[in-house]
Amino acid sequence: MKDREALRIDAAPVDPLNSAEGFGGFLPIIIVAAAGGSVLFGLLASGSGEPLLLTVIALLAMFGIFMLFGIAAGHIRLGARATPSDFLKAAIDAHDEPHIIANADGTVLYANAAVERILGRHEAGPFSALETLLTSDAEGTQAYFQLTRAAERGEARREDVRLRPSVAGRPSWVRISVRPFATSDQSSEDVSPRQRLVSWQITDVSGEKSREAQHIEKLEASLAAFDAMPAGFMWVSSVGGAILHVNAAFEQWLGYPAGALRVRNLGLAELAGTEGLRLLKLMATIADADQRVIDLDLTRQDGRIVALTLLVEPVGDQSELGFTITAINRQTAGLVDRGQQDVRASQFFQSAPFGIAALDAEGRIANCNTAFMRMVLDGKPAQDVLAAEALCRTADPEERLRIEAGLGEALTGRGNIQPIEITAGAQREFTRRIYMSPLAAVQGGAAAALYVMDATEQKVLEGRVAQAQKMEAVGNLAGGIAHDFNNVLTAIIGFSDLLLQTHRPSDAAYRDIKNIQSAANRAASLVAGLLGFSRKQTQQVTVVDVGDVTSEMMPVLKTQVGEKIDLKIQAERDLWYVKADSNQLYQVVLNLVRNARDAMPNGGKLTIKTRNVTERESQKMSGVPGFTPGEYVVIEVADTGTGMAPEVMEKIFEPFFTTKGVGKGTGLGLASVYGIVKQSGGFIQPESEIGKGTTFKVFLPRYFVEDGEDVETVLPQTIAAAKKQLTATDLTGTGRVLLVEDEPDVRHFAARALRRQGYQVVEAADGLEALELMAANEGQIDIVVSDVVMPEMDGPALFKELRKRNPSIKVIFVSGYPNEAFRETMGSDDFAFLPKPFSLPQLAAKVKDELAK
Repeated sequence: MKDREALRIDAAPVDPLNSAEGFGGFLPIIIVAAAGGSVLFGLLASGSGEPLLLTVIALLAMFGIFMLFGIAAGHIRLGARATPSDFLKAAIDAHDEPHIIANADGTVLYANAAVERILGRHEAGPFSALETLLTSDAEGTQAYFQLTRAAERGEARREDVRLRPSVAGRPSWVRISVRPFATSDQSSEDVSPRQRLVSWQITDVSGEKSREAQHIEKLEASLAAFDAMPAGFMWVSSVGGAILHVNAAFEQWLGYPAGALRVRNLGLAELAGTEGLRLLKLMATIADADQRVIDLDLTRQDGRIVALTLLVEPVGDQSELGFTITAINRQTAGLVDRGQQDVRASQFFQSAPFGIAALDAEGRIANCNTAFMRMVLDGKPAQDVLAAEALCRTADPEERLRIEAGLGEALTGRGNIQPIEITAGAQREFTRRIYMSPLAAVQGGAAAALYVMDATEQKVLEGRVAQAQKMEAVGNLAGGIAHDFNNVLTAIIGFSDLLLQTHRPSDAAYRDIKNIQSAANRAASLVAGLLGFSRKQTQQVTVVDVGDVTSEMMPVLKTQVGEKIDLKIQAERDLWYVKADSNQLYQVVLNLVRNARDAMPNGGKLTIKTRNVTERESQKMSGVPGFTPGEYVVIEVADTGTGMAPEVMEKIFEPFFTTKGVGKGTGLGLASVYGIVKQSGGFIQPESEIGKGTTFKVFLPRYFVEDGEDVETVLPQTIAAAKKQLTATDLTGTGRVLLVEDEPDVRHFAARALRRQGYQVVEAADGLEALELMAANEGQIDIVVSDVVMPEMDGPALFKELRKRNPSIKVIFVSGYPNEAFRETMGSDDFAFLPKPFSLPQLAAKVKDELAK
């Protein structure tokens, strides 16, 4: 810093007679007055100035009176006016504390007399004296450097510095303050930090530091007394349960060296567990001190436990200050009048993983362990609380009657009381099973005991098992009736096709036939939904690129959602392949989009995303029931609709459950989605919040394409597109077909349909008849169309017999009972499959395709 000798400016004395400045101001006036007087006396001496003399005397009298009033009022002064800076300089010079005013670059503008007295005189100026005084040690050098840097930057700062006691009267501690300021003719907003003046003030704080040292000495003495106490002491913060202070006795009991626990930033939860910390914090809020005593085991550093009796006390009236714990070691000899057996019993009582409580004759809780408080009262103390009130906090009237009856039997000494289940928690989300047992009558002893077990997980598992059994039962029912339903629907759809070929669109009956066919197709969709839910659909599994499937669906989905909904499809690049039925995958996305549309009646945003999920990312969902970590391709359908409540979320995959109005939903959409995803080896996860929308994530396992394997993604076809394609194709053909079908209506329809396309048809009602016809038409049957489930001899048995006689015979299986397992029992994939219900064009096209192979 630049430095020069300070300007010593003395204060101006307030004396009008000796003011050179005042005299200089009135000198011209005196000269003018003297000249005027000379002229006036010359005129009077001439003898003709008497009237003028009177006039002058009158004017002087008026001027004299005006001057007297001006001086009396203070508006006219005959001496110099003292400026505010004179008073300020005089006050600072009279001050005992050193004060320096300088520019930001260190140029000293003013220094009072106390600077030289405290800092000493230096030829280079006050700052050099200050630097010499402070830089004798590292601490002072650092303080001086920080202060000068702050002054240069125009920042306020202060430092407390210890001085060498080398000069008599010099303080041992000073506080040096640096504060920038602007003069009255400068605007603080427009002045840069380097243009401001800086005030340096040095204050003697020796007394303050001395008092602080005495306070610290007393505090250290108090802490030393705490360390020497035979009881443990701990101060715990209310924020996170951090241990702020602990005495040596407590550290010794917990197995830590003296002072080690105080510097480890340990939390009480590491010693007492999360539930223990929660219990102690609650106890600190209780007004009655007798309710703030508890026997609790804490964990030592080596993992063992130490049995302690704790007294919890709040710190003052402010909860944010935390609480203190005073502890007595129950295992230390001489501190408690308790035998070894009693100590072990107390340890067992407190460390039990289930709740235990002892009741007196009036039904009050005389004693209980921490597990009981946590499981029944959400961690609150329970001493002297009526057991009926504790157990019936969230009970309905029926539960209350059972609890009160059980307690009454236990208190009267009756045994074999059936356990009672109660609900606990703020949302009644926990289930507790209560066992009640009477105790032998002892004078002043407990009358009954309560044992509490957590049955929450068991109840959840029971609910899942019951739900799974119900779903399986519905699935079996759906699979059982599917064969009959699909046979009936096949006949209805097939004969409708035959009738439509004999009627023109202008005929009156044409519309009625179309309505019949449309209703049959809707019924077929319902059966397909049931089969999808029961996971018994026949899948045509191929390699699928999910991104291509969703992109191809864009026109169909746009039609489904309408103009009010903003639909976006986002596909990640380089998506992995999956192996699934593309048509069923189409149904999954379509059902999810329809549900999203219905959840946004006033419009919104619907986003369909497809992306890869690595095994590492999937590990985050390892806690989700039913999910197995691995590599997946995810289809995410997210809407901004009304959302779903938790109780609705629990039932969305149940068949026939719907929140839509009557006639607006079958309740099979999400059920079939769930079944298709599960049958494909995947997983579906719903996420929803009321008012914020719903997201369904469909996880499909990644399919690894082997080297040399041809990948040809099969895209889904809607029913309308398939029919349009089949109608435009020439379905006529030649050949002899053996038709094996036990259902007469289906057999008659299929036979008529094939004959109309030019085929010769031989009909059989079961497998045995089919073998006889094959023998009778040796070498004349080109293809066999057979049902799977038939009396006497089913389709697989017929297939094996046919292959024995003619290994090259072509076979098409048709079935309304879609049992995928029959493919594995066949031992061969050298056959074709056509699921029921099918239409006339579909049957003719399938036969023609197989004959052409």
